[in-house]
Amino acid sequence: MRLTVLAVSALILSACSRDEEPAPAPPAPGPAPVLAGVDLSKPVRALGTEPFWAVELTGTEMVYSGVDRAEQRAPQPKAVIQGTMATFEGVTGSGASLSVMLAATECSDGMSDRTYPLSAIVRIGDETLTGCAASTAAIMSAGESGPVVEKSQPAA
Repeated sequence: MRLTVLAVSALILSACSRDEEPAPAPPAPGPAPVLAGVDLSKPVRALGTEPFWAVELTGTEMVYSGVDRAEQRAPQPKAVIQGTMATFEGVTGSGASLSVMLAATECSDGMSDRTYPLSAIVRIGDETLTGCAASTAAIMSAGESGPVVEKSQPAA
């Protein structure tokens, strides 16, 4: 009888231990990367003058364009953020390297009275361009002067 009780107890314990623990829940996504108040998970535009150029960070692509320059596109990687800098690096369809570095420093484009929340350095192939950046929504809604910020954000 004692042997039967031990055998039944062993079967019950082994049945309980065979149950797999539920798989852990996938990690919750972290907060969106933000630099100088600009949400880098949303479209961002870097731009410069002399020569006039722009890079659109659409969320899926980096699209470089300029006056008298062929448009070039590269897949947009996740931002690599180190302190107050964010970097995006890729290769265009034509094989040129495209790097966009954004710094959390106020910037003036030199031709308007606008102030942008980010400075930009763009390297395309062997060329290095400097300019400013902000969210595309802020640039599209900004006036001719003053801070370039989204309307829902207070001006800094």
